[in-house]
Amino acid sequence: MFETLKMKLYQKNQYIKDIKNAPIKDQFRGLPVLDDTKCQNCAICAQSCPTGAISVNPLKIDLAKCTFCGKCKNLCTRNAIDFSSYYKLGVDNPQKLIVDSKVTIEEYNKRAIETRKEIYSIFNRSIKFRQVSAGGCNGCEMELNATSNANFDIGRFGIDFVASPRHADGIVITGPITKAMAYALEDCYKATPDPKIVVLVGACALSGGVFQGSDELNREFIDKYKIDLYIPGCPVHPLTFINAILDFIRKK
Repeated sequence: MFETLKMKLYQKNQYIKDIKNAPIKDQFRGLPVLDDTKCQNCAICAQSCPTGAISVNPLKIDLAKCTFCGKCKNLCTRNAIDFSSYYKLGVDNPQKLIVDSKVTIEEYNKRAIETRKEIYSIFNRSIKFRQVSAGGCNGCEMELNATSNANFDIGRFGIDFVASPRHADGIVITGPITKAMAYALEDCYKATPDPKIVVLVGACALSGGVFQGSDELNREFIDKYKIDLYIPGCPVHPLTFINAILDFIRKK
């Protein structure tokens, strides 16, 4: 007991106290900042994008497809594309993931996730997720694991990952959804008690990512069932995931 108390005194509190305003390094690529007035419509950014996330005239980036690789920024000689370090990227509608030069951080944050009374009334105190890895590279899975470490400590908000869909309030999907995982994903969904929510995490889950168009994918699940939350990234940062869930359930 004495050793435990001594360790606690030495290490102090390791968790991030203000998770909604946590600092992040400037090198982190978050919400894109676009300036259409500088764009010459040369389309070199669109042609170089590995996932087809960029369109020009007007200049737009679809965060559902974006891998935040930064190649577009590096190739744009007019500096029409930049990335801020803003990490609160989760939305409740995929149309909100399409960013143009008119979308500021304030505008994006304001419209991102709307309060739903039924969600708040049921899940505002706690929510449990079953995570399904549907054929991805495990990058997003590793970041989701990190949400439970001593720094982020997602469990203090009543948000946990559980081992069985029978114990879950919803499912978190990562990966592009391969044919091999399509049945297992639907089986997990049906095993989760109602009411339940579905969260897509990462570019692969949102759009197929770098695997989109592959014959080995089966994304019928996305069209068949209602998706409640879309969280972009490649991989998704723990702060992005936690803040999206907190905003969704309006945890204070």
